[in-house]
Amino acid sequence: MPSRRNFIKQSSKASAGLYLGAMGFSAASYGRIIGSNDRVRVGVVGYSDRHRSSHMPSFMNHYKELNFDVVAVSDIWKQRREEGAAAWKEKMGHDVVACRNNEELYDKKLADAVFISTADFQHALHTVEAMKAGCDAYVEKPFAETMDDANAALKAVKASKHIVQIGSQRRSGPNYKAAADFIQGGKFGPITMVELTWNVNQPGRWRRPALVDKIREEDTDWKRYLMNRPAEKWDPRKYLEYRLFWPYSSGLPGQWMSHQIDTVHWFSGMGYPRSVTANGGIYMWKDGRKNWDTITAVFDYGPAADASTGFQVTFMSRMHNGDENPAELYYSNGGELNLITNKVSPKGGLRKNHADAMKMPLNLLPELDLVKEKTEVIASANTGGDSLTSAHVRNWMECVRSRKTPNAPVEAGYNHSIACIMTTAAAHTGGKATFDEKTQQVMVNGKVFKY
Repeated sequence: MPSRRNFIKQSSKASAGLYLGAMGFSAASYGRIIGSNDRVRVGVVGYSDRHRSSHMPSFMNHYKELNFDVVAVSDIWKQRREEGAAAWKEKMGHDVVACRNNEELYDKKLADAVFISTADFQHALHTVEAMKAGCDAYVEKPFAETMDDANAALKAVKASKHIVQIGSQRRSGPNYKAAADFIQGGKFGPITMVELTWNVNQPGRWRRPALVDKIREEDTDWKRYLMNRPAEKWDPRKYLEYRLFWPYSSGLPGQWMSHQIDTVHWFSGMGYPRSVTANGGIYMWKDGRKNWDTITAVFDYGPAADASTGFQVTFMSRMHNGDENPAELYYSNGGELNLITNKVSPKGGLRKNHADAMKMPLNLLPELDLVKEKTEVIASANTGGDSLTSAHVRNWMECVRSRKTPNAPVEAGYNHSIACIMTTAAAHTGGKATFDEKTQQVMVNGKVFKY
């Protein structure tokens, strides 16, 4: 029985042209849209811990119902390439092609869509590759660690019309959706401040000592790994523990803040901060890392043309003491919205005695639960397929079929990247970082921030 894809290709060019024009698709992009009965072939770009522990179980929750299949794994390290192909073969019940690199994956025309979960600095560049190959993509965060990479990836996605879901899984959480509705519906009042914290006590976080001892340069492709970063000699720590080393990762901003600052953008409708300052250092884990183990960043949000309006955001993170419960607290004059407890309350709101003294009406939010069910945000990415990621992966899979915009479109990744890069710029220079909308670059003291 012919697939819908073949039927579309055999349709008259005139009819197709009218339809494509109305829908805003190019002939090339429309030619690969998946039909309702076609099996969607998925490739894995980077068999990482994140993919193995979170993407894989999430995908397994939904693949039969939505008729998806994993057909190939691309990884430049021989060990992970073979492990990934074997693991997916066991899950899928058929052989899975092991590709030495993405070029091989795409040249073989194996996949309609890909999971991208490679090193932080590679996400944007691998997104560009996927778009050029005609694939939809689920792209882990941070989306980009430099503005040049972010700009290139945004341009590629916009030109392609492909479905891209950024791995900001909070956007598929019922409690976060309820918070967005409450704030955007005007019930909360203007946001006056947001406090974000993400604290752990994990000396081994982002360390891979056993793997560092095992990997050999001849078993991977160091030059391909570096991509557009400066050439340097083989370093297994920068390959496997990249989150500890700039310019391969910004560490705390890109890994953790990117999640939380995205909720600020989502709830407020603001695309990026007016300015960022940051302070911190390596206070505890002096193991050769270059990225800080402690940071405090302060953001000013609001219209660029009106400095008299807006709100402040603080992000604080430490890796040497913490309860591993990421916190997001939103404040207005009437109270707070707490995404630890998922409650709205009048706590801190304008009460009668203070209101009367200023001849103002009291201003107190109601006590209410954002959602009935308990929803936890876990500090570890290796959670065996948490409910937020499962829902987020499903949303991507559904959008690959429907061609609707996913919960975390490319703009979400682009905007969190601006905030993260501004934070990195402020941390590395000690100055105040801003964003130049005309040049699409992060600036410090009138100069473009580069690594």
